[in-house]
Amino acid sequence: MKKILIAFTVSLFALGSCSKDDSGNGGGGTGTDAAVLSSPENNSECTTGTEVSATQSKVTFQWAAAPGAQAYFVYVKNLNTQSTLQFSAGANTSLDITLTKGTPYSWYVNANKTGGTTVASAVWKFYNAGDGVSNYAPFPADAVSPLMSSTIYGPTITLQWDGSDLDNDIVDYKVYMDTNANPTTLAGTVTTETLANVAVTSGGTYYWKVVTTDGAGNTTASPVYQFKVF
Repeated sequence: MKKILIAFTVSLFALGSCSKDDSGNGGGGTGTDAAVLSSPENNSECTTGTEVSATQSKVTFQWAAAPGAQAYFVYVKNLNTQSTLQFSAGANTSLDITLTKGTPYSWYVNANKTGGTTVASAVWKFYNAGDGVSNYAPFPADAVSPLMSSTIYGPTITLQWDGSDLDNDIVDYKVYMDTNANPTTLAGTVTTETLANVAVTSGGTYYWKVVTTDGAGNTTASPVYQFKVF
């Protein structure tokens, strides 16, 4: 994946000027028992974080209280590295977290309740603003079907995923799939989020990933997903 801050032209966005998608979609629990996320906003490309250094800023995470919650834990995933960090917020409904600039993240909140039950919120994505960014690389694609580690029937399957890009300029998706843990065989290049009629062999274990390309030439690879065939 190209580094987000390399080869970009002069910034069109100031740190205080943000756009967002208010759909709230992103998976996870969205019921009345879950914490309701509020900030950083879903699919937002910049935040009102406080400058920490040339490479980091402090971002305030906020959410509405979940009924009966005794404590909250915030999970923040770096979508470039796929590494997730856990932060304890105690009984508070906000938490300041220092993050790397110019990096895509996802986040959600677990509400721990009386009796030991835990309810997860929706999962939201955002970019922590970097300097000099005029076009953002796509978010890594999320597998829809087959799900990770699932077992399905052949002899042909349909691969499906969710792709998203803050600039809405996705050009195509390249799908790689084979029996290697790091697949290198191009199964197809499509402009939709579906690749149909992919041949598989009974008893095989397959690995697949999606590389998303946008109009500025930025590419982002998804995690590698795996499934088995009956």
